This record gives sequence, structure tokens and C-alpha cells, in this order.
Amino acid sequence: MADDLRERVATELERTRCRSAVLTDAVDDDDLVRQHSPLMSPLVWDLAHIGNQEELWLVRDVGGRDPVRQDIDHLYDAFRHARRDRPALPLLGPAEARAYVATVRDKALDVLDRVRLEGRRLTTDAFAFGMIVQHEQQHDETMLATHQLRVGPAVLSAPPPPAPVVPIPASAEVHVPAGSFAMGTSTEAWALDNERPSHDVHVGDYFIDAAPVTNGAYAAYLDSVPGAEPPLHWTRDSSGWFATSFGHTAPIVPDAPVVHVSWHEATAYAAWAGRRLPTEAEWEKAARWDPATGRSRRYPWGDEDPDPSRANLGQRHLGPAPVGAYPAGASPLGVHQLIGDVWEWVSSDFAAYPGFTAFPYREYSEVFFGPEYKVLRGGSFGTDAAACRGTFRNWDYPIRRQIFSGFRTARDPRPGELA
Repeated sequence: MADDLRERVATELERTRCRSAVLTDAVDDDDLVRQHSPLMSPLVWDLAHIGNQEELWLVRDVGGRDPVRQDIDHLYDAFRHARRDRPALPLLGPAEARAYVATVRDKALDVLDRVRLEGRRLTTDAFAFGMIVQHEQQHDETMLATHQLRVGPAVLSAPPPPAPVVPIPASAEVHVPAGSFAMGTSTEAWALDNERPSHDVHVGDYFIDAAPVTNGAYAAYLDSVPGAEPPLHWTRDSSGWFATSFGHTAPIVPDAPVVHVSWHEATAYAAWAGRRLPTEAEWEKAARWDPATGRSRRYPWGDEDPDPSRANLGQRHLGPAPVGAYPAGASPLGVHQLIGDVWEWVSSDFAAYPGFTAFPYREYSEVFFGPEYKVLRGGSFGTDAAACRGTFRNWDYPIRRQIFSGFRTARDPRPGELA
């Protein structure tokens, strides 16, 4: 059992590092050290930060080994320096950063070979290793967002997402009946602290969109509301709306989920449509609750890990797939594309669940609890499956648009509608 877990962890670490290499090797050294937006770090900072976190947790803490580069800890402390200030720091250069992360990885794999994967909360079920895999994948998505902001020729490529398989009209919605369900998790081995513990939540009757709001629907809103702001990377000429994606500009795909909208913009659209954003509990019930058994699944389709037939994840494509492209990933109630494609804003503030305990460090999520941050759920085309599940919670400032964010809407029943 332990050997199987070690092999799985080693595979995940290598697969994740390959993605980091794709994102950093795609550009030259000048692009690696350049800040493409004050909202984002230079790519080379993300790369060395990935290595530094791996050193702190796997090499020093779990492994009890001597530091590799203790002198750089302060440079890669995300709380010490704002993103806009990081280019002025004496950061490791591209070659030095690559050498550093390679050295750390060799030592981390040696720790993996020797450490007991039981008897300590940080190592049971290889939690610390899973935390580092997820951390690197989260920064890979951040680096992908940086690529979207860079100016210049396209350097990333991927096949287009699949075409729709089933038609889903823009007006399609699903009724979710009132009742309690188990929200969060107490059993997912690599779940992070803000996903825990599982707890029962009662949700009243509501209706939720069968699919995320599309480009076409959002374009109709822009045409109807003077002064409404288009999504980031959209432009318009006499022939219609265009979107620039990773160096390519093309007409918007009408039936693809809209992306790069802020929470405020999503809320304004929902109000214009006579609807609202779902609460976080409503989103998770639609995604996980199985009416046949009353239990909460790991994913909308069941407990099996994601695969390419169920969700658009892992940078397999460089954009959202049209709605209806993943019927195998639908929930039992018939709600589509809850996992992958676009992060979905919900109305809720980021807050602790009842019984929350910060682990293994307060700064992962506890310091962000409060009304300043809004929750996003479900992952995007740039989110890896290792960092996405039915209980996974993301959060950001409600003004953020550079992230791969979209939304779907919900509404309360009309008087007498359910009689």
C-alpha cells in the first residue's frame, strides 16, 4: 500500500513539474523575468517560489534535512512582498531558478523514498506531498493567466476543445429541491483545510442554470446595457465581438462559457437577467448531491477521478469548451460543466466551515476569511484535476478579471411555481 502511494505521489510530482516546464520553457529569459502585469509576478518568481515551498515543507519539515537555500526564503514569501514589487527584488535568474528547483526536487524524492507515510498528520496519506502538488498546480494556473496577459506572438498551443454533444439552450435551468446535504469533506485525503469538515447544510428550493452563462448571452447583455464593461480581452468592431486568447484574436464562440469577468460584473448580469448568483451551498449541492441516494459525491458524475470525457481541465485546451460538450460530466439533476471550463463566482463571502481548524498553516486560507473575498467554485480549463474536486474552494477579490472566471445564475421559485 505504501509503495503504491509513493509511486502515485512520484508520478504526480513529475507530471506537475512537466507542466511547470512547459509554461516556463515556452518563453525566453527576458520574458521570464519581465512583469507582464502589476497583478502578476514575473514567471521566474513563480518558478522559484514553487521550489521554495517544496523545500520548506518536504525537504526541511517532513524530511528534516538541512536547508538548500535558506537565504532566499524572504524573497519568495508571498506575504512579504506584493506582486507589483517582486521584479525589484534580487530574484534568482532563470538558470539559477531552474537549478534550484531541480535540486530541491531530488531531495524531496529522496524524502519520499524514506519517510513513513503514517503516524503523523502531515505525512499520513502523503498529505504534505499532495499539498505541494496542489500548490505547484495552482501556481501553474497562475502562470497560465500570466501568459494570457503577456503581449507578443503566441507561444502556447493546444487542440481546440470538443464540440457540443447535447444542446443546452441558454434558458435551460434545473430545479434543486429543498433539503439538507453534506457540504465539504472529512474523508478526502488531500483536501485542504478550508474544505473541512463535512457538515450538513439545509438549502431551500432553487433553480440553477443548466450550464454556465455563455459568450453569446453576455454579448446580448452588453448590447442591452449602455456602459456595461466587456470581459477582459474582448474588443468590438463593426462585425461583432472578438476575444484575444494567448496571442490569438478571433470572433467570440457564442456557446462557450464567458470568461474573464469579475464578481461585480457577474452580479450585474444576473440582476439584468432577473436572477442572482447562487450561494456557495447552492452551487455545491447542485454539483454533489445525489437525489437517489441522498449522499454527496466527490464530483458531479460520481466518485471517479476526472477524465477527458467528463471535464475540461489541466490545460488540455486553452479555453472553455462550448456548453453541452461534456454530458458524461453532468450531475444527477442534469447540471452541466460544473467542473472545469471556468471558475464560477458565487454570491458568498469566503468563510470558515463550522468546526474549521487551520492546517498545516494559518496563511493558506484562514487569513483570507471575511467579506473582502468572494468564492469561486469548480475549476477552469487551466486547473489541474489534482487541485479540483467537488469540495475545492477558490477565492479572490471581487474585482478580479485576469483569472479564468465565469459564472452561472440561479433564482428562487416564483409564487405557486412548485405547488
